[in-house]
Parts: sequence; C-alpha cells; structure tokens
Amino acid sequence: MIRINLDETYAPIGVAENLSFITFDSPQRNGAADVLLKIEIKHLEDQLLPNVYNLSFGPIDEDGEINDSIRCHHENVNKVFSTIILFSLTFLQTHRHATIGLDGSDDGRAYLYHRMFITNREYLCQFFISLGVDWYVRLLRNGTVEADTSGNPFFKPKPEPFDYNRSTRDLYRYYMSHLIPGA
Repeated sequence: MIRINLDETYAPIGVAENLSFITFDSPQRNGAADVLLKIEIKHLEDQLLPNVYNLSFGPIDEDGEINDSIRCHHENVNKVFSTIILFSLTFLQTHRHATIGLDGSDDGRAYLYHRMFITNREYLCQFFISLGVDWYVRLLRNGTVEADTSGNPFFKPKPEPFDYNRSTRDLYRYYMSHLIPGA
C-alpha cells in the first residue's frame, strides 16, 4: 500500500525549466545500483480533454526515453510516488489551468493508481480534486452508435468526480487531478 508524504521525497537531479520533466535516483533493494527515474509531463493532444497534461514516469532507457516495462525494486516505493506527486503539484501550481492525467498502461498499474488515490484520499484532497475517466460511445436514436469518419465507434472521454467507493474490479481508464482553488 502506497503512502504519500510530500515531506519525504527524493532530491531532483535534473529539472526542465518549463517543468516538463524531472529526473531523480531511486535506491533499489538488496544493494542494487540506484535507478535513474524520469517523470515527464506532456500536453495531451485530445480536443475532448482540453488542458490535460499526461504524466508518465519510469526508468530511462539507452535512448533517454522512459521505459516503464523495466522492472524496478525500489527500496522505498512511498518515497518514489511522493516525489511524483510533489512534482505534479509543482507543475500544477505553475500551470494553474492544467489538469494532470495518469494512464494505467495495464490493469496492474491501473489497480495501483486506483488504490493509491483511495488510500491517500484525505492527504491528497488537501491539494487536488481527483477525477476518474471512462470512455463511452453514444447510442443514436436510430439504434446505431456514433461513428468517426472511418465508420469506427467514436469513443469520448467521460470525466467524473473520483468515486472512492468504486470497486477495484471497475478501474477507471484514466486518472486525473487538478488543483483545489487556493492550493
């Protein structure tokens, strides 16, 4: 279970001037070498989710890109996620119009994020308004579904206040947060 504490984070090694990324070392269990992690925030190019910036994080591969398929054994996973949340907060305080989104690239990660939001509800609610996003396809009155120009079902995002009672068997497709007023 991940416990967020913004007073217990790793020091940044590199930070982009526009806060689009940060890097930091994460000590690993059993004395393995530290792993350089990167947190990156990029504008989500989706007209249906305006002002949303996608957050990704993970070890850096040989091309300098995030590779979230590399397995890490963090000595302190709470401190890793607290660093990620602190960077998100800093980004949002500088980009007040923005919302940060986090995509669970597989069910295991989505489950982890879902549990993290629930476990840290009281703490995170001091800073963030959390949203869950599902996608839907509109059923038209004639009984067909709304389609894109290629005839494929047109999926639209449906953000809603995060339901803290929602079962982990019914994970959101995307997790988003923005600042509470005055944070």
